[in-house]
Amino acid sequence: MHFVKVKGILSAQNGMNLYRGCLHGCIYCDSRSRCYHMEHDFTDIEVKENAIQLLEQVLKHKRKKCMIGTGAMTDPYLPLEIKLGNVRKALELIDRYGFGAAVHTKSSRVLRDLDLLQKINRKTKAVVQMTLTTCDEELCRKIEPAVSTTGGRFAALKEFRAAGIPTVVWLSPILPFLNDTRENISGILEMCGEAGVYGVICFSMGLTLREGNREYFYAQLDRLFPGLKEKYIQMYKNQYMIDSPKNKELMHFFHDTCSRYGMVHDNDRIFEYLHRFEDKMESAQMSLWDL
Repeated sequence: MHFVKVKGILSAQNGMNLYRGCLHGCIYCDSRSRCYHMEHDFTDIEVKENAIQLLEQVLKHKRKKCMIGTGAMTDPYLPLEIKLGNVRKALELIDRYGFGAAVHTKSSRVLRDLDLLQKINRKTKAVVQMTLTTCDEELCRKIEPAVSTTGGRFAALKEFRAAGIPTVVWLSPILPFLNDTRENISGILEMCGEAGVYGVICFSMGLTLREGNREYFYAQLDRLFPGLKEKYIQMYKNQYMIDSPKNKELMHFFHDTCSRYGMVHDNDRIFEYLHRFEDKMESAQMSLWDL
């Protein structure tokens, strides 16, 4: 890892990435794409050494409370987070200044911060988002080799439900000829239903491939699934959006199954929920006045 000083920490949509790069080794990772202009090796994690100071300055002076998100580009719960604790420090600031939090991860390490997320959720809203791709643990260890297995993430989702913290699952990506089966989608959604997730985000049964991540993905296919790269090239050539041949059928099944479990499956509605700040203390006070 290496340290850099940055000029800002929050995006226009109030998202933050405390680190850049990743060690989880997911074979399909879009963050490897060259369009993001990462000037260092992807596994040489960039640590924004002044991020916590910048975040406190921003939160101190923000006129309007909002949800603060993390995890859009880099998983916040990398192994080095256990030593550095920057995500926890950020959550402490979010709690202190009365903001909400939306955390996106593939790691059960997020459970370390259960106490803080509960504190935030009592006053406003804390949402934990988990990515799930396959219910096959053996396949999971191949395509997501250095991250919590699906079983570990499922267990974490259930712990958050027990703690009263809402969760959202990202069903993505679905890799043609690997996890694009009705059985896989059914297995994941059954887990989501059992874990009581608020909603499931799914854009399509497929993935995106751009310059940078395409080359890495194909190299991993050659290593793990010999012959599959040639099938991708023949079918998709240099397409950016790679949809499964079963996309239409599986998306129909996805929406029907989510409806059956009572889970929100409209992406726009879920994003609105993730970005909507809720002041539970003010609502409670207003309820007292109504008595």
